Amino acid sequence: MRKLIIQIPCYNEEESLPVTLHALPTSVEGFDAVEILVIDDGSTDGTVDAARRGGVKHIISLQEHRGLAKAFVTGLMESVKRGAWAIVNIDGDNQYQADDIAKLVEPIALEEVRVTIGERPLRAIPWFGEVKKALHALGNIVISKLTGLRIKDATSGFRAIRADLVPSLRIDSDYSYTIEMILRLAWSDEPIRFIPIRVNANVLRPSRLIRSNTQYILKTIWIIFRCMISKCKSR
Repeated sequence: MRKLIIQIPCYNEEESLPVTLHALPTSVEGFDAVEILVIDDGSTDGTVDAARRGGVKHIISLQEHRGLAKAFVTGLMESVKRGAWAIVNIDGDNQYQADDIAKLVEPIALEEVRVTIGERPLRAIPWFGEVKKALHALGNIVISKLTGLRIKDATSGFRAIRADLVPSLRIDSDYSYTIEMILRLAWSDEPIRFIPIRVNANVLRPSRLIRSNTQYILKTIWIIFRCMISKCKSR
């Protein structure tokens, strides 16, 4: 049986999670079952209760706030344990249009690739300021150069992965998984399919990952540097 698990890493998403859950599909073409997994990353609000009220049967609660990357990886591993054939990762802030899950997983269901990443229309996102758009554009150029891929949205969290790839996926950062995942997969010659996706008009909360542009840039540079050192050592 092909089971699709939609995982949602959450940190204090009590208000936005119900909206996100309501939009998720209950069936997806190419899969026999669709289940939802919420990874509570040490929330201090009513995130877990909101998940339960939303009918989520699979909830993993981390004892402390460990960061987005750790929650993401925990979700992947738990999804594999729970029999997932493929996993979709979506944010709890209702940023992405859940209807595009079918489009995101189609190449995986057809066994064309094992990884897909949703590409947001970055220039058209209303809550992105011009500085943030410019930084995204610069970052996409850098990651494209490092991987040899044509990347338009390296930091999108809306992505899908076939479960058999999870055991070999290495994520060392506890900050963010997005760029590290692309680098490691590209350098291991794992094909990645980039899929244009849509975003909702209004984000329900500001980003909790990016507290300042300077902090984000420095942390991202450190992630890239560590990946490059790791790549050199593995040769």
